[in-house]
Amino acid sequence: MTEHASAPPPLRRTLTTGRIEAGSEQERKLRALWETPPGWRGWLSTVDHKSIGLRYLVTAFAFLIAGGIEALIMRVQLARPNASFVTPEQYNQLFTMHGVTMIFLYALPVLSGFSNYLWPLILGARDMAFPRLNALSYWIFLFAGLFLYASFPFGEAPNAGWFNYAPLAGLTYNTGPNIDVYALGMVLLGISTTVGSMNFVVTFLRMRAPGMSLDRVPVLVWGTLTASGGNLLAVPSVSLAFFLLWLDRRIGTHFFDVVNGGRALLWQHLFWIFAHPWVYAVVLPAMGIVSDALPVFCRRPLVGYLPVALSTVATMVIGFVVWIHHMFATGIPALALSFFGAASMVIAIPSAVATFAWIATIWTGRPVFRVPFFYFAGFVFLFVIGGLSGVLTAAVPLDWQLTDTYFVVAHLHYVLLGINVFPVIGGIYFWFPKFTGRMMSEKIGRIGFWILFAGFNIAFFPMHIAGLLGMPRRIYTYAPDMGWTTVNMITSIGAFMFAAGVLVFLCDLFYSLRRGPVAGDNPWDAPTLEWSTSSPPPPYNFAIAPRIASRHPLWEKRIAGTMRSQLEYGYVLDQGREALGTTALDGEPDVILKMPEDSYAPFWLGVASLMLFAGLALTSWWLTAFGLVACGAAIVVWLWPRRELGQRDDTAHAPRSGAPS
Repeated sequence: MTEHASAPPPLRRTLTTGRIEAGSEQERKLRALWETPPGWRGWLSTVDHKSIGLRYLVTAFAFLIAGGIEALIMRVQLARPNASFVTPEQYNQLFTMHGVTMIFLYALPVLSGFSNYLWPLILGARDMAFPRLNALSYWIFLFAGLFLYASFPFGEAPNAGWFNYAPLAGLTYNTGPNIDVYALGMVLLGISTTVGSMNFVVTFLRMRAPGMSLDRVPVLVWGTLTASGGNLLAVPSVSLAFFLLWLDRRIGTHFFDVVNGGRALLWQHLFWIFAHPWVYAVVLPAMGIVSDALPVFCRRPLVGYLPVALSTVATMVIGFVVWIHHMFATGIPALALSFFGAASMVIAIPSAVATFAWIATIWTGRPVFRVPFFYFAGFVFLFVIGGLSGVLTAAVPLDWQLTDTYFVVAHLHYVLLGINVFPVIGGIYFWFPKFTGRMMSEKIGRIGFWILFAGFNIAFFPMHIAGLLGMPRRIYTYAPDMGWTTVNMITSIGAFMFAAGVLVFLCDLFYSLRRGPVAGDNPWDAPTLEWSTSSPPPPYNFAIAPRIASRHPLWEKRIAGTMRSQLEYGYVLDQGREALGTTALDGEPDVILKMPEDSYAPFWLGVASLMLFAGLALTSWWLTAFGLVACGAAIVVWLWPRRELGQRDDTAHAPRSGAPS
């Protein structure tokens, strides 16, 4: 797939049965073709998936820290009754921005960072299908986050909760710019999510290594693919909701204005049709991390690969028919309650399939107790607790009692924080050698894990009790005679312990970047393709296109000695930036794809989009018009055709050359 207008002519292709050695003339040619120039120009123009993936990870962790600081301020306020550490309006903005940050600016982007970095390496490709779209998705994500946070210093941050229910978010009850910033920021962020998801889907369909049929795709790829497909269906719903809300507030329409014929529940339907599948979008790639990395430390393949892959897809499919379980208390008819309540319980089945597969893998394997294993095992424990509390809220009568209490807050944090953060940190420990060429500390990592694990459960498990005691969500303070003082104090202590665990992890990470032991190419003896490259990988990923013959290419000889090694032969693509395209089902060589060079266009299109949305937020029509024109100019530069030089090679072994769109 290309992102420019010209279709390249056929070029010379070579089929080799050997390897291209590091430092050889051919390897230096590939490095020169793919390497990003140093300095700020390269930093702004790179389309390398590895650089973009690391940027996603770093930026998402910066937002995690921001969201964590907001949470700690709230826990100081709630630690004792009748506290006045912040004002009610400040508290509204804090809990809103905390939710927005953790759910939209951390949870999915951090997983996009893993997938952006790892997908081409795991799939045996040289880059994502659309490298420039990949860069654009990051820049828009960054600018959308900055756009949302720009209102914070002025005391005008979003303040109606991350769910932003109408009519409380309407102009009648919320006259400041707070909600306008949130609405436009979410539409901007939706653009990033959509283009990134399209990129993942096409990469999966067309960029897998020869021999990587559908039944050989790693589970991490299935998790991200399923999340991306869900995002393509769900994000338009929430983008429409926020756009209609902005029209109500700025243009005078009445989509959610009940007094003038609008429907307040329309907001909830549009929002939760998106937000419930989004829960699985931030869980399924994390489950994929565990499904691929946990077996490495159990010294055996994952038990039940096919059921786990199918359960991954089934979870997202069922997730689209359970959104009303967030609306059980809104007066929905009894028949709908019974249907959606049953569906909310059924969705526990595919999750249970994955859970039993992880437990069976540990039970039947020979576990090696390293730091990543602790995080993955801790994830399984938290996954069970979060899943069980979710099944409880699927029971309609019980949900009527628990809705809008701290029981739901506890469930939400076990699902969105525990089930996300633990695989993410475990994944960083696991792939840090591939990212940097160095190992992280085993001793510091274990200390950090136990602080983090204990702090998480001390912080969030008592919230179940607070909810059962009747403590409602989103309250600024409470009276001393309510009986909530002890559980809130314990929760606040646990929150600071959890923050200390994150701090220990970050200290280990920064220390290991400079002084960690040299890792080698495959320090964990892992089976997937990314570990067949050097650490860190070269700019071109693979000198020759690898061919695989099983689900575990680096374990092939020990699992079945008759299978060939995955790198015995492949196509050498060195006539410009090229990648091998394969068929969607069987992964057979099909086409040679011309990949785009580095470009400033994604960065400038991101800047222009930011100006456009800033103009809409400020009702500055000249800035809006300037941003719109700048967007058009950036797109023209992006798509400007270029001349390609090459010559035909009629070798029988060569796949056809082209640039399908």
